[in-house]
Amino acid sequence: MNLKTFKIGGIHPPEGKEATENKPIQIIMPKTGALMVYPMSQHIGAPASPIVKKGDRVLLGQKIAEAEAFMCSPVHASVSGTVKDIKPMLTPGGTTVQSIIIENDGLFEEDPSLGQNKDWEKLSRDEILNKIKNAGIVGLGGAGFPTHIKLNPPPTDKIDTIIVNAAECEPYLTTDHRIMLEKTERLVKGLSVMLSLHPGAKGYIAIENNKPDAIKAVSAECSKYSNISVIALLTKYPQGSEKQLIYAVTGREVKSGKLPASEGCIVDNVDTVLAVERACCQDRPLMRRVVTFTGDAVNNPGNYQVRIGMNMNEFIEQVGGFKEAPGKIIAGGPMMGKAIYSTDVPFVKTSSALLCLTKKSAELPPESNCIRCGKCVSACPMGLMPLTLNQDALFSDMAAFEAHNGLDCIMCGSCSYVCPAKRHLAQTIITYRGEVMASKRKK
Repeated sequence: MNLKTFKIGGIHPPEGKEATENKPIQIIMPKTGALMVYPMSQHIGAPASPIVKKGDRVLLGQKIAEAEAFMCSPVHASVSGTVKDIKPMLTPGGTTVQSIIIENDGLFEEDPSLGQNKDWEKLSRDEILNKIKNAGIVGLGGAGFPTHIKLNPPPTDKIDTIIVNAAECEPYLTTDHRIMLEKTERLVKGLSVMLSLHPGAKGYIAIENNKPDAIKAVSAECSKYSNISVIALLTKYPQGSEKQLIYAVTGREVKSGKLPASEGCIVDNVDTVLAVERACCQDRPLMRRVVTFTGDAVNNPGNYQVRIGMNMNEFIEQVGGFKEAPGKIIAGGPMMGKAIYSTDVPFVKTSSALLCLTKKSAELPPESNCIRCGKCVSACPMGLMPLTLNQDALFSDMAAFEAHNGLDCIMCGSCSYVCPAKRHLAQTIITYRGEVMASKRKK
């Protein structure tokens, strides 16, 4: 098998997927009376605006917040019930965001506008894009870029390639793997819908070779389509990073500061493509997502379908809780996820996993002095010099940080992983990168 990969850097950390990769997706529903919290910012861009008020009764699938800005995405109720309040609430990202709070009545009474089994091939291009927009679909594998915008780039960017990012290179995460095995037909159909927006474009589902069962299942389904095929990737982190994935599949390099569309490519996550299929073929908005719940502190590791807005504490209780009190809980995986200090927060559109580690597993060794071994440079998939960027960040030297291409950092954490001195390279660089970008936005 001819395995594709990116050309420089990369690492192979322990995969940690054995606890959940063979666990079928289980559906977890919020209890009657549970408070569901829907933040207005679950995506990149401007927050959505509430279109309901305290005391209103809402139905499952009803739009409760509208996208009034270009870079924005609406929000839908994932239960039926009563709006109890609209106020700032804590989110998994650690920020406080204006949120709609709905008490679940346990009836799950659907909005009449929801449909089923639509023939998407009868829809025009604009109708497909509007369905995706109105369904509130954003990237479910990353920062939450509104999907209708990604699928409709400027006319100057001629799209000839759409890639489904099925690498799932982040350790511990297995939701994409399970979706590929359990919802194969719908995944490929979702990609077909997306390809219809760009006539002549080819579709590729890129899967790392540590998932041979998924490669086999998806390849069989793709054989029914002339414009969709599977690309087998070498298992290497961060294979699923957008620029690295595009190079692996097409050999094209996305230039610094440019988006994939500039090279004729669109990349979307597995669960995102499934949400597109649901919106266009069943008239159903984004109300749920699949998350991996795992780690050595967890009683019942597995893959679970949860309702957006569901409280993480309620979820943890329903799936069996902890063996022992976790020393660290990470929203996402160990490389790119963020440690959270409270699980009294809702699942949002971009919630991919809860990794719960014991105190022993989570313990970080102390930093020591850099020995200038160059391992971080060799590991960086962007060809940067993390040791230099770390120094720029520590001295708050914004000009030097930009001159050394710090804004090109993809925040993968490879540098910290290989550092023998256990320097907190990624943490320092990512934090300062955020400060530099905030400064540029102000200017």
